[in-house]
Amino acid sequence: MMDLAGKKAIVTGASSGIGHAVARHLAARGVELVIMGRNEGKLIDLGNELPSKTTAVTTDISNAESTAEATAKAWGRLGNVDALVHAAGILTPSSIEEMTVAKWREQIDVNLSGTFHVMRESGLRMKGQGFGSMISIGSDLSFKGAPMYSHYCAAKAGVVGLTRAFALELAPTVRVNCVCPGPVDTPMMESEFQWFGGTQRVREEIVGKIPMKRMGSPDEIAAFIAFVAFQATFATGNILSTDGGNTA
Repeated sequence: MMDLAGKKAIVTGASSGIGHAVARHLAARGVELVIMGRNEGKLIDLGNELPSKTTAVTTDISNAESTAEATAKAWGRLGNVDALVHAAGILTPSSIEEMTVAKWREQIDVNLSGTFHVMRESGLRMKGQGFGSMISIGSDLSFKGAPMYSHYCAAKAGVVGLTRAFALELAPTVRVNCVCPGPVDTPMMESEFQWFGGTQRVREEIVGKIPMKRMGSPDEIAAFIAFVAFQATFATGNILSTDGGNTA
């Protein structure tokens, strides 16, 4: 087991899914954490369960002022930050016929602008302290289109471009990489199943398209993210897929 005792990290989206798994993975290895998200109750419950020192901070990442305030609290608590894992995000399928301006803006504001707000606030602080590693979360849909996901595809493709630009601008002080999962067994994935009917046939069709014939587990993705964040010390500006072969 990778020993990260003494390290400090911020994890966004920690109340559910991949962010939740990352927080658990890092805490088990001794990392002091600030966990961020919108659901205060879930964050507090998670913080009480984790074995390492943990602070919960609520924020709305789509709002620049809220993100700036939350980041200041996080850094004030930790003093310095070795890694940021930005796992917060949303997904609600919509056809282009039913795509309202509000639906479009929500996906872009949270998934793309939110990534900019979070990474800018911590990235500049990391540059100032002289070290750091940041992980954004893309998707297999960062690289391909899919019906009902035009807003999400656009946002996640933007995250890839944003990550590369940040990596160049913050080098050599701060490493910035993007991890792009495929379908992962999370509450967000379950909500997608339900949106398309939630039947066993729907599940089998979606899973059947994955070359490895299964979804990833949050723990698998968390372990990959931790490796990139802390051990892949010559990697920056990299877009790293862990998608069961979906983009092969």
